[in-house]
Parts: sequence; structure tokens; C-alpha cells
Amino acid sequence: MKYTESAGGVVLNKNGQVLIVSQHGRSWSLPKGHIDPGEEALEAAKREIYEETGVRELKLIKSLGSYERPRISLKGGDDKTEMKKIHLFLFTTSEETLKPVDPDHPEARWVDKQSVAELLTHKKDKAFYLSILPEL
Repeated sequence: MKYTESAGGVVLNKNGQVLIVSQHGRSWSLPKGHIDPGEEALEAAKREIYEETGVRELKLIKSLGSYERPRISLKGGDDKTEMKKIHLFLFTTSEETLKPVDPDHPEARWVDKQSVAELLTHKKDKAFYLSILPEL
């Protein structure tokens, strides 16, 4: 099994809504992606959020910690060939317009924070989000 590290964020707009993204049009998650060699987790989180949503103006509030889970397979289940350690940060933004740059993430949307968990595809993403929801 390959071990990788990813970083991303919970991004809140001025209405208290959370940004979520579609991966390949098949699954929903918080915006995140692989940390490049020599890149810090926070730097990777900001880059990935921009690539997957078009949002560039991000104000860091705090680190939300990390968790591990298998990669999501193309069919939606667990891909046991890759275990990801996911580092998440809490950000705010005044930007409202979403325009993904990465073609593998064709859709991004703002969702009421109480509804995010039901839309997230992976059960570990849901569990982590629910554990940090009181902090949002």
C-alpha cells in the first residue's frame, strides 16, 4: 500500500456556508489534494483549494488537524492501494464566485454547514467533518 499526504480546507463564506467539490463528477469532498515534494501542508491546502474551486483569497483561522483514510476508487469504494493522511485547515473568504481550474474537479458549490456531512462521499470524511462542526 502506498502512503500519501494531502492537504485542504474547510472554507467558510460570509454566509457561513462551506465549500465542497466534486471529484471527477462521481464523489463529493472538501477541497484538498496531494502535497507536492518540498511543499508545506498549508501551502498545498491553499493551492488545492484554488485549483478545485477558483477561490484564491483565503484567510487562515486555524489548523483542524488530520486523519487517515483510503483513497476513493473510481467506482466510489475504498481503493486499498493508497492510504491518505489528510491535513485540514479552517479558512474564511469573501469570494463567492466558484470557477474550478482543475478539469478533474468540474464542480464546486457552497453548502449550508449543517448539510455538508450528508453530501460527503467517504464515511471518514463525514466523521471528521462532524467532529469539527461545533468549531465552525
